[in-house]
Amino acid sequence: MSETIFSKIIDGSIPSKKVFENERIYAFHDIQPAAPVHVLIVPKKPIPSLDDIAEEDAALIGEIHLVAAKLARELGIAGGGYRVINNCGDDGGQTVPHLHFHLLGGAKLGALTGISGSHN
Repeated sequence: MSETIFSKIIDGSIPSKKVFENERIYAFHDIQPAAPVHVLIVPKKPIPSLDDIAEEDAALIGEIHLVAAKLARELGIAGGGYRVINNCGDDGGQTVPHLHFHLLGGAKLGALTGISGSHN
């Protein structure tokens, strides 16, 4: 996988407003937030998209979700609710070819667009 903006943020060559880091995961505030709280959670392992995860990545993907819940609590959005989103591929809206998850909250989030049918 070629170098991406996220790999440059992880290695520190592009500055970010970090909110979490361990050996496997890096999380930072989005510079173009779509909600009052908008954090990107990125594995340090260079995985292009959700389509590219392997069985050996299962623990990493689970850990990313644990980090999302932890950050939601720390950032004060867990009580009111929040959204965790992964965009996969061009049609799914993925703009950076490095797996990442958006943690959004801090306001009433609208319905997802482009989805038909009832989702209760």
